[in-house]
Amino acid sequence: MLTATFDRMDMTADRPAADARDMRWSALMAAAQGGDARAYDALLRECMPQIRAVVRVRVRNAADAEDAVQDTLLTLHALRHTYDPSRPFKPWLNAIAERRAIDRLRRAGKHNRRETAMDDAPEQGTEAVGTARLEAAELRAAVAELPESQRTALRLAKLEERPLKEAAAISGLSVGALKIATHRAIAALRGRFGDGQR
Repeated sequence: MLTATFDRMDMTADRPAADARDMRWSALMAAAQGGDARAYDALLRECMPQIRAVVRVRVRNAADAEDAVQDTLLTLHALRHTYDPSRPFKPWLNAIAERRAIDRLRRAGKHNRRETAMDDAPEQGTEAVGTARLEAAELRAAVAELPESQRTALRLAKLEERPLKEAAAISGLSVGALKIATHRAIAALRGRFGDGQR
């Protein structure tokens, strides 16, 4: 009970510092929204430990955690214009970091489900491996020939599996334009490869 009392005292003692930091971050973001590059740089440097702390609660793998931190920074950059300076900055930042951490876990989970352990994989002859490599190279070449907007839409919406609003914000396209570009990219690839039937 005495420990709990001391913990509460420590939390309330830290609150003024936390409130001051949040006010500073809000002011830095407001300045950054006004075009102040130095304020934006200072904000990113100061909030990086906070982003890492939020991400590390969810993501244990160090590489995935760092990817989630980078995803958070990209989202923060893409959505910085949506921040309301009259509201606290830290909860807004924490929400973004939390979402990116969860997205990273989902992607890692999907990736792990798709992987087959080498011991479980059927033996493939060198001919099958060579054919698979050739098909992968053809697909990469076909994607490279797509218009830039279609390549970007395909990467963000399908390969990285980002939510449509986030993918649209990153690409600079509207959600509708992103959907159209993704649909056209997939249609072009299906047309080239005969809808997956080779």
